[in-house]
Amino acid sequence: MKPPFLLAALLLLPASVVSPGTAFQYRTVPYGAAPQATPATFRPPMHVQAAPVRAAGNEQEHTTSGGGPAAKPSWPWPLAPRPPVLRGFDPPPKPWLSGHRGVDLGVAAAGAQVSSPAAGTVSFSGVVVDRPVITIDHGGGLRSSFEPVQSALAAGDTVAAGQVIGTVTPGHCPPALCLHWGVRDGDQYVNPLQFVLDLRPSILLPLAEGP
Repeated sequence: MKPPFLLAALLLLPASVVSPGTAFQYRTVPYGAAPQATPATFRPPMHVQAAPVRAAGNEQEHTTSGGGPAAKPSWPWPLAPRPPVLRGFDPPPKPWLSGHRGVDLGVAAAGAQVSSPAAGTVSFSGVVVDRPVITIDHGGGLRSSFEPVQSALAAGDTVAAGQVIGTVTPGHCPPALCLHWGVRDGDQYVNPLQFVLDLRPSILLPLAEGP
């Protein structure tokens, strides 16, 4: 039979302490001595470790201005002075759909001279539907087309970079006056501005470390 004092102490303990699997266990002590808790197995609390925070400025972030290519521009503008871009390059998602397969450049007045942005050979000079068009083959699969441009050149004529190839006539961007410039790389239309502007992706470099 257990001593009355020990039995009373056990009955007064909360169930969470005397239940199996608790973090503490009790041992039998001599009669008259107070019971002492003896730590059994230590169970560390569960912690949620946050993901490491990366310091700002220690990474490289890549952004692009208009999805430009990785090529460095090397062509001069076909109009001088540098013209405003009235409408940008907006190709259709499918070749048979409508879209804007070139750029429209603002022209101050009819009769403005158009220059070839690169050396090449005239592959077409004539009227398409109701407007005059001239196309220059620059080699390597690149071809520039300009409209509406009145030109005295004929297919097969060679031109140098910067050479005047014709003059702008009314008929595009009414009521304003503009020059439509399209560039094809093989059979695919590409953004003409990539050849005169730096459209390569901008890179944010890491901030310099302090002393």
